[in-house]
Amino acid sequence: MDTYWGKAIGLRVSILASGSSGNITLLETESTRLLIDAGLGKRETLARLAAVEQSVDRLDGILITHEHSDHCNGLPQMLGLWKAPLYVTEPTMDALQRTLPETLGKRLRGVEKIQAGQRFCIGDIEVHAFAIPHDAADPIGFTFRADGVKLALVTDLGYMPALVKVHLRDADCLVLESNHDLDMLKVGPYPWVVKQRVLSRTGHLSNHAVSEFLADPDGFDARARFLVLAHLSLENNNPDLARISAEEALGRRPAECAFGGQLLVASQEVPLKPLQL
Repeated sequence: MDTYWGKAIGLRVSILASGSSGNITLLETESTRLLIDAGLGKRETLARLAAVEQSVDRLDGILITHEHSDHCNGLPQMLGLWKAPLYVTEPTMDALQRTLPETLGKRLRGVEKIQAGQRFCIGDIEVHAFAIPHDAADPIGFTFRADGVKLALVTDLGYMPALVKVHLRDADCLVLESNHDLDMLKVGPYPWVVKQRVLSRTGHLSNHAVSEFLADPDGFDARARFLVLAHLSLENNNPDLARISAEEALGRRPAECAFGGQLLVASQEVPLKPLQL
């Protein structure tokens, strides 16, 4: 049995990178290892794993949320390194084949086509894919269940549809985008057309949108032991702003449904200490 800091592994979450320049998360149980997104190259991915004292000799699957480069640029290298099956929706696979180099096709060791709304198992992890509103071919978020605990991971969405909120309920760990501060974005360096994209209903979640979700007991159930703010923009946000906005929102919740977990902020540059669920 694998152990972690003296304890048996239930579900372990290692957010190696999160942001506009690359996203990659490792999910592990005692017998199964999954990679969610592959936005970093081989060297940087291995360096991030070493930074959290992780050594991965095999993967049971690589899951891709959508085809934007910060989520898939390192995919050919990850497939070459671990020779794992790829789990992806058909429209996203078509987009990957158009945008990634030919080495992608040469390194594929099996593609498992999935779709939004589908539940499936990889090893002892039950995966549920669900649709999210983003300007990609077929973007999805995921929930993962194993050993009685649940992880929900959703970034890159322009707003919070009611169905997405349902999928996020009962999560022991919620990884949620808090991409930009509205004022920073409006006065920031992005061209107006890019600002419009980010602000659109298929763009990215603002700190304000996240705060409205977190303050609402009918939206966020506050069950999570870990609430991780993710995919922060380097140009239009900073960790302190995102954290303060979330803390203020959580402070507005009624006392009978207060949040008692840990609030964390994922980084583009430094991996988070692995979370043990």
